[in-house]
Amino acid sequence: MADILNELDWRGLYADSTDREALAKRLAEGPTTLYCGFDPTADSLHVGNLVPLFALRRFQLAGHHPIALAGGATGMVGDPSGKSDERNLQTPEQLQHNLDCIRPQLARFLDFTTTQNPARLVNNYDWTGSITFLEFLRDIGKHITVNSMIAKDSVRSRMEDRASGISFTEFSYMLLQGFDFQHLRKAYNCELQVGATDQWGNITVGTELTRKKLGATVWGLVFPLLTKSDGSKYGKTATGTVWLDPKKTSPYRFYQFFVNADDADVVKLLKTLTFLSREEITALETELTANPGARAAQKALAREMTTLVHGADALAGALKASEILFGGSLDGVAESIFNDVVGEVPTKDLEKAKLEGPGTPIADLIVQAGLENSKGAARKALEAGGIYLNNVRVPDHTRSVTAADLLFGKYLLLRKGKRSYAVLTVTGS
Repeated sequence: MADILNELDWRGLYADSTDREALAKRLAEGPTTLYCGFDPTADSLHVGNLVPLFALRRFQLAGHHPIALAGGATGMVGDPSGKSDERNLQTPEQLQHNLDCIRPQLARFLDFTTTQNPARLVNNYDWTGSITFLEFLRDIGKHITVNSMIAKDSVRSRMEDRASGISFTEFSYMLLQGFDFQHLRKAYNCELQVGATDQWGNITVGTELTRKKLGATVWGLVFPLLTKSDGSKYGKTATGTVWLDPKKTSPYRFYQFFVNADDADVVKLLKTLTFLSREEITALETELTANPGARAAQKALAREMTTLVHGADALAGALKASEILFGGSLDGVAESIFNDVVGEVPTKDLEKAKLEGPGTPIADLIVQAGLENSKGAARKALEAGGIYLNNVRVPDHTRSVTAADLLFGKYLLLRKGKRSYAVLTVTGS
């Protein structure tokens, strides 16, 4: 059981713990129960949530009992950790909607059916919602000093910013999280809380409160925040957050996010996010050094992550969509997959009337799509065999395009050379 700490070390997932030696001893004695909290601040988890979520899974695979806590109560307050400004408070209806959305995502990565060490999903509103303000002040607030709360990084950094400051609401967040730990220790014999380093202050409030209220020892363990080699937060793109919900970030875009990982980041990502073995990751690292152009490590990362989050069928679709942009056949491609491709390349409108009857010369469409500046240049590209319609080479520069060439009754995919793509989308009736 103690090997889990060594495994976390190797994967770069261990930053600190409240007492490593004592925790290692406890883990060596047999299975323990641990938890990690996820506040419903959005209607989907994102890539940044995968490190703590997968940490629960790693502990479960090692024989321990994981609890995923959905923060129905803490989500109403807002965690100041890592935030420079006050969160906008969400309505109970928004929070409930978000909880309903993220529950199945949490459940996807943990085994709730095994008879050996099944995972558990809890909502902290169940034990917090009925407590009155006076009860909370007397039973919880009494045991934690303001001095220790002000000393926490998450609070001190906000207090130093006189412009924004920190409200009493967010200041009290760590008391709620500390109360969670104490409750889970009492209700489920939970002895360990895990989270990213920005949760250290909240976690240590829980260890202190549990010691004072229950006379019990519990531990906290934190792992580094998931960042790129340049120090920026991982899981963000130019277009926004990479979500786990396929309706917010399609499996194709999810796959592309990981396949485009920098060489400087990919080995760390393989270690922290996948469940590949040391031998497999070491082999990929060796291959990356020997032949970085092949991007074998990035492809392995993207395959593993897409399968873990979206499943094997979604991976197959993402790979098919990727092949389209490398000249792959469009035979049997679903419209949903093609739509992912449309979002990746320049797209322009085309009046449907232009495709009626004899249609429109393809040279005209090449210019309209922006692949060439003139009909003369388009004809030259056609005569050189460098133009493709729906990923099929156009052998005749005099060819006309009609409605029969449309994909799904509304798209034309044009390509010049190997990688210059454009889509024409039919408009009008």
